[in-house]
Amino acid sequence: MSTSDFTRRKLLAAVAAAPLLTPAILRAQSADEPLVPNPDDLIADTARHNISSFRSMDWRDHFDSLGKGCIVCDTQSRALHFWSGDGEIYKLYPTSVPRSDELTKRGYTEIVRKKEGPTWTPTASMHERFEDLPKVMPAGPDNPLGTHAMYLSLPAYLIHGTLDTRKIGRQSSDGCIGLYNEKIAELFELAPIGTQVRLI
Repeated sequence: MSTSDFTRRKLLAAVAAAPLLTPAILRAQSADEPLVPNPDDLIADTARHNISSFRSMDWRDHFDSLGKGCIVCDTQSRALHFWSGDGEIYKLYPTSVPRSDELTKRGYTEIVRKKEGPTWTPTASMHERFEDLPKVMPAGPDNPLGTHAMYLSLPAYLIHGTLDTRKIGRQSSDGCIGLYNEKIAELFELAPIGTQVRLI
């Protein structure tokens, strides 16, 4: 076999394989469609690949009444369930969860404070593990709490946003429950102070 035959075969094989290597999202689009995918589709796809299971729940399995609203943070399926106090709204969000069982708090609590543009104060145990952490980090693009935070009655435990979307659907936090920034902004508006929370 000559060098030119070998090169020609390699070229033909590469041309034949190109459609298989093109991402499906680009192959499926027509010339009139934008090349930028819908962010909600990407969120759903990321969550589908990261979580272990994702199913709806009934609030009555966890609370005596809806009260001002209810949240169940399921650390096994890595999902947050929200029910409004009037029972009209149910939301299911993919989350990040604590990276180890030692960092995971379980039980009943409630939202006691909410903050848009939160500052981050690492705990003493975080400073022991990571010596280069700042004492306080102001709100902004580098803040690990993202754009919104809801503080629980459990000290140092929050439901908050994250700028690092790779964390969602994974065991990646130091105890908090993290949501995509656009999802925590939505939940922030829906869940008033006094919303019941159960961590399971």
